[in-house]
Amino acid sequence: MKRLLSLTLALIAQGAIADEHLYCGRMLDGMNLEVHEDKTIQVSGNRIVAVHDGRHSETTVDLGGATCMPGLIDAHVHITNQQSPNRFVDRFRKDPADMALAAVPYAERTLMTGFTTVRDLGSSHNLSINLRDAINEGNIIGPRILTAGKSLATTGGHADPTNGANDAYIGDPGPKNGVVNGPADAAKAVRQRYKDRADLIKITATGGVLSEASSGQNSQFHADELDAIIKTAKDYGFKVAAHAHGTDGMKRAVAAGVDSIEHGTYMDSETMKLMKKMGTAYVPTIIAGKFVAEKAEIDGFFSETVRPKARAIGPLIQDTFARAYEEGVLIVFGTDSGVSPHGDNWKEFGYMVEAGMPAIEALTSAMMPGATLLGRADQLGSIETGKLADVIAVQGNPTEDISLMGQVSFVMKDGRVYKD
Repeated sequence: MKRLLSLTLALIAQGAIADEHLYCGRMLDGMNLEVHEDKTIQVSGNRIVAVHDGRHSETTVDLGGATCMPGLIDAHVHITNQQSPNRFVDRFRKDPADMALAAVPYAERTLMTGFTTVRDLGSSHNLSINLRDAINEGNIIGPRILTAGKSLATTGGHADPTNGANDAYIGDPGPKNGVVNGPADAAKAVRQRYKDRADLIKITATGGVLSEASSGQNSQFHADELDAIIKTAKDYGFKVAAHAHGTDGMKRAVAAGVDSIEHGTYMDSETMKLMKKMGTAYVPTIIAGKFVAEKAEIDGFFSETVRPKARAIGPLIQDTFARAYEEGVLIVFGTDSGVSPHGDNWKEFGYMVEAGMPAIEALTSAMMPGATLLGRADQLGSIETGKLADVIAVQGNPTEDISLMGQVSFVMKDGRVYKD
């Protein structure tokens, strides 16, 4: 197997990938809730060209009793940073180049744990756009990234980059910096994201936990601002993700036509019904809630503005997820990694199962539902003919032991083997 991996890496260096036949004792195809037995996945170049029953005579990678799956999709990460007690000060102390270099191991760690595609929902200095391009050009190793660039906020709202700064730095940021006030600003901010080469739009429809502002749940966009964002986003082919904790702001965002609600902490039954009616996806990020609640008990980890919000909001997300699952809300896997450490993304599966979702449904939420939300259902999310060759494997059967997702042993992205 080491010899095979060496050969594969040599082919990568030469810019060519040989045909591969991957034998899998078990396989989740990402399309249905079933474990398939005894399959061979045929890959040519960067595409899956066939899925065969049994062990193919030309098998080149024998994964034995492992369970193969499509490359996983995390629909909510912040790939260019990671939470620490120094994070707020680092915004003033570090240059963008420092932050970009620090993100390189985050990207590699994410890929090596089986997440071949991520949706980045907000970064400073457009670093996630630069990281996306560096990965696409083969300069660094990491997952396929679709990114919102700078999140959109209102003045003083969650994602206003000047929150907590002194008067010398606070200024009056506008649409270029992702801060809007009124419909004209809102439309201009969306157009700026297009100019910045973002892949989608992310708005902060309510207050948030980690911003230096007092409320973690108040509504932060008026209906006319939301309408301007959605209308302009559609003109440019953007999907719109909405960070939301509070109920009223969440309802406004769903009614306006956002594609997903992130976190959704205080989601009530009325909001769930509206989301089902509108086809709005829910990206829970349970791990982020657990992480901030835990760190809120450590003196000095968060500021005294953030700490009470982390204590109040963090512990609630898992219960909201459980109720949303029971109500039949469309759930898409997402972690908010960057709040919690990169590489721990897989732990979200365990929290989903702990809250009552069967393991096979939790796993599948990181497959076709994620690909559909990202607008890449024709390329990603399943093991089937014509899709990009993103394939991962874990030893054993994770539908019986979800903790196995922390032991990904094989990673192929775009037809290239990155982990054996």
